[in-house]
Amino acid sequence: MQQALAVPAPGRDESDLVPVPVKIGSGVVPIPGDANLVPVRRSSAVVPDCERLDVYRVAVEFQLLAASICSSRRLGVLRGQLDRASVSIVLNIAEGSGRFTPADKAHFYRIARGSAMECLAALTLLDDRFLVSPAVHRRSRALLTRIVAMLTRLAGAMQDRTLPRAAR
Repeated sequence: MQQALAVPAPGRDESDLVPVPVKIGSGVVPIPGDANLVPVRRSSAVVPDCERLDVYRVAVEFQLLAASICSSRRLGVLRGQLDRASVSIVLNIAEGSGRFTPADKAHFYRIARGSAMECLAALTLLDDRFLVSPAVHRRSRALLTRIVAMLTRLAGAMQDRTLPRAAR
């Protein structure tokens, strides 16, 4: 396999272009010039789908807060559970946003919502055992309540897109 030479088009620099591999033995002949070049976006301009969602940003904020809560060894089994569930929220939102069908998106948003509910339960237990400060508990609960509400609406909106128009 041979690669065509990368020659930038007018007004572009070389970092905007990627050469397209061309098989010479198969009878395909590379066309000179820009025909073998594919424009690509610079990495700084590309924003992943998940980062466009407010719920993702709030979930990351909560996960950082949960990680600080989880640094105490005296929390026992709740420490690991809160950490895993808070990470699960972020990861499932990211995975759902990367899916193509509304049903797939809704599935992962519902899983993320379940993990947020699990975090709420863990926080309640931590608060009842006086293992978390009232200020951290209030902030965590506010973030989680917001996450649950946003994921409920997001999953519902995705689910509505899967229904036939007559059923909406």
